[in-house]
Amino acid sequence: MKKILLAALLAIVGLPLAGHAAAPKPRFFAADNPKIQYTGRVDFSDAKKPRFWAPGVYLTVRFRGPSCTVQLADEVLYGKSHNYVQVVVDGQESRRKLTGPTNTLVVAEGLANTDHTLIICKDTEAGIGYLEFTGLTCAKLLPPPPRPARKIEFIGNSITCGYGADMAEMPCGKGEWYDQHNAYQAYGPRTARALGAEWHLTAESGIGLIHSCCDKKNLMPQEFATTDLRVGGRPWEVQRYQPDLVTICLGQNDGVQDSVQFCSAYLSFLKTLRADYPKARLVCLTSPMADARLTAVLRRYLTGVVAAAQAGGEQNIDKFFFARSYNAGCGAHPSLAEQTQIGDELTAYLRQSLGW
Repeated sequence: MKKILLAALLAIVGLPLAGHAAAPKPRFFAADNPKIQYTGRVDFSDAKKPRFWAPGVYLTVRFRGPSCTVQLADEVLYGKSHNYVQVVVDGQESRRKLTGPTNTLVVAEGLANTDHTLIICKDTEAGIGYLEFTGLTCAKLLPPPPRPARKIEFIGNSITCGYGADMAEMPCGKGEWYDQHNAYQAYGPRTARALGAEWHLTAESGIGLIHSCCDKKNLMPQEFATTDLRVGGRPWEVQRYQPDLVTICLGQNDGVQDSVQFCSAYLSFLKTLRADYPKARLVCLTSPMADARLTAVLRRYLTGVVAAAQAGGEQNIDKFFFARSYNAGCGAHPSLAEQTQIGDELTAYLRQSLGW
């Protein structure tokens, strides 16, 4: 009885019982805190509200304590679009749909009062609108983990975005067109994690090299140098991220095109990439969802493109052809399981060719 009364008295005055640690008091840490690590095309014009559009942009923090909440603002493009994010705490994943312009996500609760690692990744693409990260609330913010020594950029279309892959909550044909997006589990981030590398996804559904699908007028070479992946959009300073490796997975939306036009445009884009990334390895990929006819065409075109680039003095370049077509997801796109297989194919090739 005395112990119970003592505990009650100590609780009133805010002191811990002997032998018990005091419950940590959460506090807010703003988005410009230097212990928050950002990876991706992020606009820091307002350091308190860093804004990002591209799929796969992620932030990493380490925190101490049993709980953590995150504040995110969603553009809610067209008044109805809603972004998804992947929340990863100590390796445990959950996918969350944002519900309005302002969102407070409880990303951790009831954890041990120890150190934890949190990743927040944008699962949806630029066409769903931007996200703004305004901060997080936890007991203590710790220095982030060291950045990986390697950097990769994955250039592509809906496949690279993770479109149509995640049917866990919404089956194909239901909901909105972006409800099955999962950039974090797409082949690029999977490959990067397997190789111990950072990643950027420069990708948009429907985008092409010389022809985009679905009435799109923009092309990848036009929007490559932007932060928001929009023609004439916010400039991206390429020196901020110098990848060791760049993969290019374009051609699915182009379809079968005139060989001279397609290959000339591809070579021109490779010159742009080389000017921006003087030391990067460039790898040209076939489309992992293409039918037999398009696959044969892309194999032939990419073989010629790489040979022409090498003949012109470009030596740090290669090509990789996926073993088959992956079409078990929505709209004949790769499913999550197939994104894993695509990543496994690419990872094995890169380990062998680069010694990673």
